[in-house]
Amino acid sequence: MRAVTINTLQAHKAAGDKFAVITSYDACFANVVEEAGIEVILVGDSLGMVLQGHDSTLPVSVSDMAYHTACVRRGCSKPLVVTDMPFGSYSSTDVAIANAVTLMQAGAQMIKVEGGAWLLDTILALTERSIPVCGHLGLTPQSVNSLGGYKVQGREPKQAQAIIDDAKQLEQAGASLLVLECVPADLAKKISQALSIPVIGIGAGADTDAQVLVLHDLLGLSSHTPKFVRNFMNGSDSIQQALSSYRDAVKSGEFPSAEHTFAG
Repeated sequence: MRAVTINTLQAHKAAGDKFAVITSYDACFANVVEEAGIEVILVGDSLGMVLQGHDSTLPVSVSDMAYHTACVRRGCSKPLVVTDMPFGSYSSTDVAIANAVTLMQAGAQMIKVEGGAWLLDTILALTERSIPVCGHLGLTPQSVNSLGGYKVQGREPKQAQAIIDDAKQLEQAGASLLVLECVPADLAKKISQALSIPVIGIGAGADTDAQVLVLHDLLGLSSHTPKFVRNFMNGSDSIQQALSSYRDAVKSGEFPSAEHTFAG
């Protein structure tokens, strides 16, 4: 696998070739992910729950994200490394720029932000400063208190249309990728077809351009397994084999299946 860039992922979408994304938080696992041929590593603020033991992502700091991003970059050279901007770190454009610079200097090649139209000016300002941006719509974990819990989003027609509108505006503002989390499969398919940028699904059906899972969920290490997760350690002799099986299942369209998908 050659070093993955934004152009690589854009070419995958244009050719109809799916690609795999997985979270990683340290050099050891980053190296294993790279060896499995997975194209994108997300240094997710999910580390707050997976590694730090919190019940949400909200306590994670920019320093936490910078530390883990640096660890990941020391462990790999080929996957594209995308780092989450944690809660409160992009509350204004100036704050977002300063914190994004910190994460890019730590080794991120793109940053990810959660939210819709209110982020347009921020995304434009970041991309103007050569900071690539990945958007995130649907279930946005940093908004868990506003959403009333971890619930599927976009089942009501008005809410679905709002997500479609936000997705189009994020692309127009300069976002290079978009994550859709916990939305009905038909909505995710519609958005993926409407956008020219690659769409990465998690709990969003099989018709997105890519899939992402939390590493520890995929390996069956989490105490609570969401509906959209498949344990790839089942039938695998090693972590390396489990990751390769995940990659292959994403690329073939075998994963996610109907049992991992939400209906409208």
